Amino acid sequence: MTKLVYEDFQPGREFPLGPKHVTAAEIVEFASEFDPQPMHLDEDAGRASILGGLAASGWHTSAMFMRMMCDSYLLATDAQGAPGIDFMEWKKPVLAGDTLSGRSIVIEARPMRSRPGIGIVKFRHEIENQRGELICLGENATMIRLRAGAEVSA
Repeated sequence: MTKLVYEDFQPGREFPLGPKHVTAAEIVEFASEFDPQPMHLDEDAGRASILGGLAASGWHTSAMFMRMMCDSYLLATDAQGAPGIDFMEWKKPVLAGDTLSGRSIVIEARPMRSRPGIGIVKFRHEIENQRGELICLGENATMIRLRAGAEVSA
């Protein structure tokens, strides 16, 4: 299988994410290990909180987003890692029973002068619940290998 390379990521290109159905069991499992706050472990505690129900941790939301990104395009890409995240905003809680979907949009792409053969592709990510409400917004860059034989233009 031929992998996607830098040249395949032109600004404006969109990659669909999801759908991903979120269960109460996975919320509790993730929270038990990584973020054991009451609103992530117990339905009654979640309802009593400002979140309104058993809610996924923001870190869990980010992890589910990462999986959706891998399933959509990242594992089919000659990606070489990422220099970090510009921002990740959790806009609304993800509740048990929600179904997440969204998109990753290429907003910028440029070859790296410091690493010949690698380009930086910057993405904007938008994740929504089944009601079309924005629940997560983020931007980050990924380092992606240029097509074999491609050269950086000055």
